[in-house]
Amino acid sequence: MLKIFGTPNGRDCDGLSRRNFLQVGTLGAAGMSLPGLLQAKDIAAKQGVTIKNKSVIWIWLAGGPTHVETFDPRMDAPSEYRSITGECKTPIAGVTVGGTFPEIGKCADRMALVRSFAHGSSSHSIGTTWVMTGYNDRANMKPSVGSIIAKAKGTTDPKTGMPTYVKIGNIRNDGPGWLGARYQALSPSGQARKNMDLSVDSNRLDGRRGLLGELDSINRNIDRSGQMEGIDGFEQQAFDLVLGSSKDAFDIKKEDPKVREQYGKGLGEQLLLAKRLTAAGCGFVNISYGGWDMHGGIAKGLKGRARQLDQGVSALINDLTESGQLDDTLVVVTGEFGRTPRINSKGGRDHWGKLCTLAMAGGGLRMGQVIGKSSSKIEVPEENPIHPQDVVATILHMFGLGHNLQFTSPQGRPTYMVENGRPIKELI
Repeated sequence: MLKIFGTPNGRDCDGLSRRNFLQVGTLGAAGMSLPGLLQAKDIAAKQGVTIKNKSVIWIWLAGGPTHVETFDPRMDAPSEYRSITGECKTPIAGVTVGGTFPEIGKCADRMALVRSFAHGSSSHSIGTTWVMTGYNDRANMKPSVGSIIAKAKGTTDPKTGMPTYVKIGNIRNDGPGWLGARYQALSPSGQARKNMDLSVDSNRLDGRRGLLGELDSINRNIDRSGQMEGIDGFEQQAFDLVLGSSKDAFDIKKEDPKVREQYGKGLGEQLLLAKRLTAAGCGFVNISYGGWDMHGGIAKGLKGRARQLDQGVSALINDLTESGQLDDTLVVVTGEFGRTPRINSKGGRDHWGKLCTLAMAGGGLRMGQVIGKSSSKIEVPEENPIHPQDVVATILHMFGLGHNLQFTSPQGRPTYMVENGRPIKELI
């Protein structure tokens, strides 16, 4: 239940005086003041900081998906290297995708298939950290890209109250790192989601609003600085957000049944939820869809695992296109590493960090292209190598944030979120 209660008198981080005013309970993880958040956003706007109203739907294929049978089938490679599921044509001349992704193939003209993405680690934990944060630094955990966006945008949308960062499923190393718990993702199945419902009835809430109004009139007679009037406006917004309908976005049963059928069950339902959340103001949705650690029987494994991904991702891209959201929503499909180019004796592929899976769609970036090229045996990037920091920098660029974005570390030092990466030039 969403708890509403008073906070102590004091001064906020920007040095502005404040009195007791309503706090909206843990939409993220920390008990943050929503009026304070709105006030901070207003200060940022006055300082000329503008963040584009964009969103990311990050589809995490946990386990390490094969880069060959997904987006780089390379049927011209020797038989022991090429895709063992064949290939599917796309609207892009001469470009194909893996044979278990016919519907995604039809959407490729609205996608960018990156065939030179790599970081070098074949460890699940290291690879996950590297792709999620841009760094191989598990000791001093860097913030994940979702938490960076939550820090930059604020933890809730100022118009709808929708949390900025939401995760669906059990995902590792997707947290805020040293940014702090305030910027971790909200889970729709967690307690924070339940807190979005009011814990007081409307009569009591109206009573508190009336009492606040009476206190305001007294304070205005005392405080002639003009600050109180501005703060009261943020409190009014906070009331409106709590009483709003953003929480309805979490209920996919409110969606048109025909649309739900297009997405399908399982992953499809999660992707539909992500689409609804981003439409309501969520800035970053992280979805985990595991089962890609296929050391054996990869052909059989893909028949089952690829079906939901093919249906769900294609439905998402088509839905975003039809609703006019695709230019404002970037869909990212990736995992912690790729798979060994050569098929092993079990008919599978093992861990391989020298070439990884990555595809994007939408976001107002340049689509309908292949970026980079793999070597003749699909082992390493041959042209235009792309690294995890480049992906983070590209996402920051999409939001209107420079790749030289800095936040203050716990040690009090301005710290770059991306030190070496640059936005992928073919996309901007």
